[in-house]
Amino acid sequence: MNNLAWRQFSRAVKGVNALMAYVSAALILACALVLVYEVVTRYVIHVSNDWVIELSIFMLIAATFLAAAHTQRERAHVGIEVLDEVMSAKWNRWRYLFGDLLSMLFCALIAYLSWVYWHEAWEEGYETSSTWAPKLWIPYFFMASGMSLLVLQYIVQMVEDVFEPQKHQQHEFLGE
Repeated sequence: MNNLAWRQFSRAVKGVNALMAYVSAALILACALVLVYEVVTRYVIHVSNDWVIELSIFMLIAATFLAAAHTQRERAHVGIEVLDEVMSAKWNRWRYLFGDLLSMLFCALIAYLSWVYWHEAWEEGYETSSTWAPKLWIPYFFMASGMSLLVLQYIVQMVEDVFEPQKHQQHEFLGE
């Protein structure tokens, strides 16, 4: 596609998704450090921290949803490859496009509902029932943003797969 606006949009989506992969990795590392802190304080100093589990869950939610679009960009999700072997490259291309379309529609629904939940939690001030009581809009925000980025990644991939199949020759299903 020679459209400058599209190329800039596509580059921006891919760049943000790559950045989110690094953010996700940092969140997983931070989560591991927080859990080590919990183990040391609980079993060495004999002090219990009730905030550690919730913080870890929030960080893992953020890491999971923010990394989803980058994982899709790399087509690293778990898949069943038996059909790749028995179908022609042309049919595999259409199968992947159809699968991407259905997945994008499902992710768009989840993104929309996550934004609705985020807004409700924000407006109503929902928080967890623990003594730490962090706000619930935080995980909903990461769910909504991660799913929205995933939808944008699907759109970029589908448009490029249709209009620029030669750019994606590394994916066997795109060969003619």
